[in-house]
Parts: sequence; structure tokens; C-alpha cells
Amino acid sequence: MQDREPLASPPRPPHGLEALEDALRRDLDILSYPARSWVPPRSTPDGRRILDVLIVGGGQSGLGAAFGLMRERVTNVLVLDDGKDGFHGPWKTFARMITLRTPKYLTGPDFNIPNLSFRAWYEAQHGEEGFRQVALIPKELWADYLLWYRRVLAIPIRCGTRAGALHWRADLDCFEVPITHAGETQTLLARKVVLATGIDGSGRWEAPPEVQPLPRSLWAHTHDPIDFEALRGKRVGVLGAGASAFDNASVALETGAGRVDLFYRRKKLPNVNPYRWAEFVGFLRHHADLPDKDRWRFIRQIIEMGQLPPKDTFERARRSSAFHLHAESPWVEVKQQDGQAVVRTPHGTHTFDFLIIASGFTTDLSMRPELAELHPHIALWKNRFTPPENERHADLLRHPYLGPSFEFQEKEPGTAPWIHGVFNYTFGCLLSLGFGGASISGMKYSLPRLVGGITRQLYTDDSEQHFRALADYAMTEFEP
Repeated sequence: MQDREPLASPPRPPHGLEALEDALRRDLDILSYPARSWVPPRSTPDGRRILDVLIVGGGQSGLGAAFGLMRERVTNVLVLDDGKDGFHGPWKTFARMITLRTPKYLTGPDFNIPNLSFRAWYEAQHGEEGFRQVALIPKELWADYLLWYRRVLAIPIRCGTRAGALHWRADLDCFEVPITHAGETQTLLARKVVLATGIDGSGRWEAPPEVQPLPRSLWAHTHDPIDFEALRGKRVGVLGAGASAFDNASVALETGAGRVDLFYRRKKLPNVNPYRWAEFVGFLRHHADLPDKDRWRFIRQIIEMGQLPPKDTFERARRSSAFHLHAESPWVEVKQQDGQAVVRTPHGTHTFDFLIIASGFTTDLSMRPELAELHPHIALWKNRFTPPENERHADLLRHPYLGPSFEFQEKEPGTAPWIHGVFNYTFGCLLSLGFGGASISGMKYSLPRLVGGITRQLYTDDSEQHFRALADYAMTEFEP
């Protein structure tokens, strides 16, 4: 199995893109100081390679982390992604919006290199006027940009590869990671591991317990593959009031569902977006610098304000006369009857042919296969902080209590010091570090923080070896 799986026979880029790539190569050459690789290579006594960094997840976060490390001359890096080549992240799978929800001028994966930005990539193909006419970035174009980013930067990646439970090898001073690819299993060794596994990367997507006993032929979560064609003419019930609920309702309606009913607990839909408030340097760069009590109250406030459907998402669903909203309508009971799903709310009973669950995800590290062995050693917020009684939030208390560079911290000091070699660059970083993993708007500041933490560890771990190299340094500048 090769360490790289480049895009199969990539087409020659159009002239404008070719010129951009030439300019980008010049940028990288100009900014290349200091140029030499510096991490001492490691291998096992029998000659097995030990990676400096293994990155699990090949979406925007994993690719950005890989480039950041490569730019800092950490070159013994590998990215794994369990998706099909070209389908990394949610953009061409379960993301059913039309556009990204963040402003088109966002930066982050580009590391402040203009010629690596989405805008430069788009303008190279469609011109400045073309970019001016874009209101929001179509999600498929963002996915295509990330594939170009991966190709032009030659990021080493294995697609269709799933990582198993990380295991600490004290004898080798590294992590052993079982991986599965095309039915074959092997192990990799890595000094540091970055988990860039997305929005559910610190837990998993969950349906409420009332729904789970139903046969899966009657329901799906929004992250599941859904055969919308099979819902043509059918009655569909949607649970949830966030953007993904409206996205999936819209796709069902646009595909020909006979009627879609969307249910939510609140008295009215949120129409203020706290994520727009948060898009400023102070919060994006410095949330991690606040004391615990302030980090807690800021993030709890954002969550309590709720995730609203953006205006265009809301209006997309409301355009159909077959769409119906039900406020203050939690699902009290769900059962199967005559091959259909029967839903009871405080206001009545409804019968559906199919249910779509948009209830989000649960934060719980014990649910992650990568952390099956490690999670008992990882500090959570509930181990470090007790909120005021009127501010308690069970899901937030299960968030990992991360260090300043997204590193896990040990639950009991001195029992598992090696745990800081795993970096949680997922949405589970929200409470500790704000918008980081799985958040495009936070990448401008979070990626350098992550990369700096990894290079800091690699250097300090090898400080004795670097000192010996300094003491042995004998390159003369002149003859006395």
C-alpha cells in the first residue's frame, strides 16, 4: 500500500488556473525559509517507519493541518480518510444545503497566502467579475477547491482508509494505529496523531430514544444516505429546527414528497445567528485565553441561542405549499403501525411514511472507535470545572478539556502523560478553543495554533538530540 494516492490522471488545469499554480509555487518558494527538514527520523529496531504525524480525516481540517505541518518542514506526515476519493467531508455526501453558510471572503486553509485562497482559485477560472457575482460559495465548488488544494500542494493521503483504536506503545514512544483499506488490515506507527474527523468527531450522530426502536426502513438521520426519490408522493416528518432539518426538508420537497412536516420544541424559531456575532478577531483568536468560567458562559450562551436556519435555507423550504411547521411540538411517542410511523406530540398525532431526524450529535469520547483505549485517560470539562447550578449543560460537560493547541490532557496528572500527543481538531474543541476543527470560519487562527502545538512537542521531545547536533556542529565560515 502506497503512502500517497493522488487524484487519478488529473486533467490539465485551464490556462488561468495553470498561471495561478505557477504564481503559488513562486509564493511558496519565496516564503520557504527556513527550508531544511529538521525532525530527526525514527524507526523501530526492525526498520518500520514511524510517522512524525498521522492525521485522521482528509477534509478541510485534515488537509489544512497537513499543509501547515509541511510548510513548517514536518514532512513525514500522512493523511487518512475513510471516504471515497473526491468525497472527503460532507460537501458531496450528506451536506444538502446549496451553498456554504459562511461569507465568501473567508480565509483559513490558505494560511494567508493569497494565491492559495478560494477567491484566487475561483477568479483564475471565472474572473474577478465572476467572483463579485457569487453571493455564497456553492458547496460543490468548495469541495472542488479542496481537491485542487490537495493536488497542488501534493498532500500525501490514503483514501478509503479507516483508522481503528489508537494504542500507546511505550516501548517505541509512539502510537500504534490499526487501519483498514480495501478489506486489508495493517498498523501504522506515529509519534503524534491529529483527529480531524469533523463535526461529530468527539461523539456520534444520535437519534432520540423514541425513534431508535423503529425499523430503519422508516427513518434516517440527516447524515445518512437518503433515497429521496423513494419519498416521491410520500408524507415525511422531520424532527429538528436547525439548518440541516430545513435542508433535508427542502430536498424531499424538491424531489417530489407529497407533504413535509417539520417539528421543533421551541415556541418560535431562532432568527438571530450568534455565529455571525462571533466572526471577529477577538473571539476567533482569543476564546482559548479566557478563564474557564468565561469560556463556559460564552459557549453555553451561543448554544442556548440556538442554531437557526439561514434566511435562504428557511425560504427554500417555505416556497412549497406542501411544507408545514409545528412549533412547541416535541415527539412524545413514536411507534410503528401498519408499516408507517405514528408520531404523537402535545398537540396531536401524525402518521408518516418516513422520518428524517435532524437532532444533531452527542458529545461522548467513549463513542469514538479511535479513542476506545484512550478515552478513560482523557480529561473532560466535568473533571476540571463545575458550572453554576443554573448554567449546567450535560453535553458541554462531556467536551474534552483541551490544552492550548487542541491536545488532549490527562484526567489524572502523571498517569498518562503521552495523551497530549493526540490532538482533537474536531468540533469537540468548541468549549476549550472556540471555532476550530470542523469550522471554516475559525481556521484562520486555529490551524496555526494546532500546527504550532505539534511542532513545539516535536522539538521539545527531541531537545537532547538537537543539543547534540548543535554541540557537534562544525561547519566553518572561514579559515583563521
